[in-house]
Amino acid sequence: MSAVKYINVRGTEIEQAFQKMPFLDFTYTDFERNFEVNGWHQWSKDTWPHVPLALCAIYLVAIFGGKHYMKDRKPAGDTNRAFLAAWNLLLSTFSFMGMFRTVPHLLHNILNKSLEDNVCGSAHADWGSFATGLWVQLFIYSKPFELFDTYFIVHRKRPLIFLHWYHHVTVLLFCWHSYAFESATGLFFVGMNYSVHAIMYGYYCLMALRMKPKWMNPFFITVAQIMQMVVGVFVCVASYYYKFNSTGSCGVTNDNLLAGTVMYGSYFALFFKFALDRYMGKAGMSTGMEKNKKKKTA
Repeated sequence: MSAVKYINVRGTEIEQAFQKMPFLDFTYTDFERNFEVNGWHQWSKDTWPHVPLALCAIYLVAIFGGKHYMKDRKPAGDTNRAFLAAWNLLLSTFSFMGMFRTVPHLLHNILNKSLEDNVCGSAHADWGSFATGLWVQLFIYSKPFELFDTYFIVHRKRPLIFLHWYHHVTVLLFCWHSYAFESATGLFFVGMNYSVHAIMYGYYCLMALRMKPKWMNPFFITVAQIMQMVVGVFVCVASYYYKFNSTGSCGVTNDNLLAGTVMYGSYFALFFKFALDRYMGKAGMSTGMEKNKKKKTA
């Protein structure tokens, strides 16, 4: 274990993931080890809710205005497809890197701390600074950039479903609020989202390149998304329980708890309905029947 002590600007000593798991030590850069997020965190708090609301408003005007603009125009061609593949590869790579920086810290906490400490403990005193804090911060500020996903849907004249834009808008708002007010549950949400996105965007990249992997069924990606929502609801409910049934304090605001529960609950319902419609509805069943017919005639 590293003998170096890492003390953040608030005077709190933080044990980093590579100190808890020394086999990871060689993978960390000095920049990550010593990164201090305090200034950026304060900016996020000072700009809530004006900046994230403005970003969401611009996004909604752009996507629905763009959809109207493309109404009588041809969908984008192969050049856009190459751009789409590159975009998804970038997001997948970024998500894998974020996953490798946040999930080890999260797993160590789950295995070595009580549930109450995990969902109510101080963020800045555990994972809010240095390497893990850096990748949590990058996660938060990546959300405005992820709005660009919708450009490809609009430009290629694909269906713009409610789940897509609702998910982007609410995630951006919730993440910004959680970061600004140091939600204790944040590492759960960041680690899960990085992990699912690493696989999801990698799959989208291969699809854009017309290299659909036979070993990867998109149904399993949807299942992973649904499970993410189940865990999200559980974490919010657990925080609520400890916040109002414990003598100690809980590092989650009432507003954040309510928003998280409603958001993850609505995601669960929407993704579950999406799975039923796509894989078990008439369209999904007819696609499955066609595949079976092809196998029989082959």
